[in-house]
Amino acid sequence: VENETDVMNALKEIDKKDINALVIYLGNFGPEGPLSMLAQKFDGPVMMVAAAEESGKDLIGGRGDAYCGLLSASYNTGLRNVRLYLPEYPVGMPDEIAGKIGEFIPVARVIIGLKKLKIFSFGPRPQDFYTCHAPIKPLFNLGVEVMENSELDLYELYNAAKENPEIPAVIKDMEKELGEGNHFPEVLPKLARYEVTLKNFMEKNLGASEFGVFANKCWPAFQTSFGFVPCYVNSRFATRGIPVSCESDIYGALSEYMLTCATGFPATLLDINNTVPYDMYEEARDIIGDYTPHDLFMGFHCGNTSGSCMADKAMKYQLIMHRLLEPDKEPDITRGTLEGTIKAGDITIFRLQSTAETELKSYVAEGEVLNINPKSFGSIGVFAVKEMGRFYRYVMLEKKFPHHTVVGFNHAGKTLFAAMNMLGVEDISFNQPGGTMYKTENPFKSMTLDENERSEV
Repeated sequence: VENETDVMNALKEIDKKDINALVIYLGNFGPEGPLSMLAQKFDGPVMMVAAAEESGKDLIGGRGDAYCGLLSASYNTGLRNVRLYLPEYPVGMPDEIAGKIGEFIPVARVIIGLKKLKIFSFGPRPQDFYTCHAPIKPLFNLGVEVMENSELDLYELYNAAKENPEIPAVIKDMEKELGEGNHFPEVLPKLARYEVTLKNFMEKNLGASEFGVFANKCWPAFQTSFGFVPCYVNSRFATRGIPVSCESDIYGALSEYMLTCATGFPATLLDINNTVPYDMYEEARDIIGDYTPHDLFMGFHCGNTSGSCMADKAMKYQLIMHRLLEPDKEPDITRGTLEGTIKAGDITIFRLQSTAETELKSYVAEGEVLNINPKSFGSIGVFAVKEMGRFYRYVMLEKKFPHHTVVGFNHAGKTLFAAMNMLGVEDISFNQPGGTMYKTENPFKSMTLDENERSEV
């Protein structure tokens, strides 16, 4: 690409071959004007890299100077307001550049996925939980479409699907997935009808978008109206890469989708729920290793996690709702959770959220699920994130993030941090290592509890 005519020819070839992510490779110095024009006119994520010098044998006649050219190209793209993906070190030999392209692919998948996404919501946030409010203007700024609906719309669609011929096949698929964990087979027809309802609604209403996710209200009226809880259906959609966030959490659904794009695995939405008791910590010291008690927390939700991400699973009922709605009765309208322990392994916690002032902010941290019995109900696990205590205090609390976090079942911090930068999100937080203070962290405090202090507590 040496001139503007080359730019137009390249764009025609790109369009003909359905290319949706672009790598611009500078073999030498210049001309950066046409290159930056190509990056600007290309409708998708752009990575820019440069060639390293191949040999010291002929630096008089064979020097490329792409190291310098990349500086000029970066300046030119800045003039055109193009947000590039630049690797940590964007200069190298061909095999090195190939590896960097591999790191760009999941970043590009996140960016492209957002531009083709539509979020369907059913119902407003529950009265006592404004925490996951969702200003929609920033979503449109990201290129995401939103379609908000009422619970009554969903109930009408559900009732109309009673005789849908797709339901029997879905029931059989549920039976196969649950196996011996199918403790309430009599509720499967209702759950299958609900799944078919959501699937068909999405397919009919995607419109100009290519992908869809849901943010649905799931209590308090859902159980008494529909006659079940929707958690298991939500988990099945997550397995297919179609997150259904709980409690009408629109930015939770968005974050789940982004993590799914980043990792290639189903993501889940969990409450950052409770601390790990000190007696459990002591019992599992051989598993916990060098994590401190403040590095640990339990992630929980009623039963929405994909079965593929769980060590064990079974169809159960929502215990808290059962206490409130069906005391002293066999579970009926509270059936429908998929419960079990979340698999041990690498994880990433992440959230992209709009403030009330419509400013986007995000956090990302890597950690792991530990192979420890959480001794409780729901989709649940014991999570370990280095310096989680400080991260909780100076990021989640200080910056007013909701109690919902999104969990991806792989390390994806590098991908998500890069994607946030490309999207123009300026406030990106991560778990600062010990010795590196947060902006508002008190330099005189001490969070460390010694053995005597723990005993006193």
